[in-house]
Amino acid sequence: MINEPVLQFDELDRRILNALQIDASQTNHALAARVHASPPTCLRRVKRLMETGVIARQVAIVAPDKVGAGLSAIVEITLDNQASERMVEFEALVAAEDAVLQCYRVAPGPDFVLLVQVADMPAYHALAHRLFAGQANVRNVRSYFAIHRSKFETRIAV
Repeated sequence: MINEPVLQFDELDRRILNALQIDASQTNHALAARVHASPPTCLRRVKRLMETGVIARQVAIVAPDKVGAGLSAIVEITLDNQASERMVEFEALVAAEDAVLQCYRVAPGPDFVLLVQVADMPAYHALAHRLFAGQANVRNVRSYFAIHRSKFETRIAV
């Protein structure tokens, strides 16, 4: 990961970011009222935060169990060959898979940790066969299945 400089924020930027992380669907007028700013100022600030990449995107968070994706798995992957091109190949493979929600290169320990969301155990087995069993460079796979989610948060403290 490349370390980019951390941008400086004033208190209004922080209020805007916190309010949008709670509800990005609110109108600019509602957001401005919530953060105690004028609507034009608020709109300019949000636009700047988006242009600088601080706000990466705005999304709806879907409840997995309501759409038939009730099995969460955390998967550790160790590759046989950790050459840069092999790591990039594996990242491209998992990036193309919709069930893989997040992929991290980690150290020490396994090479990758994946967060996976699938319908059920047969769906996980099919995914594991596609992504892991069929790949010559995958040495070890260790999967953990969530039995209860006690916290899920997308907000970052700013």
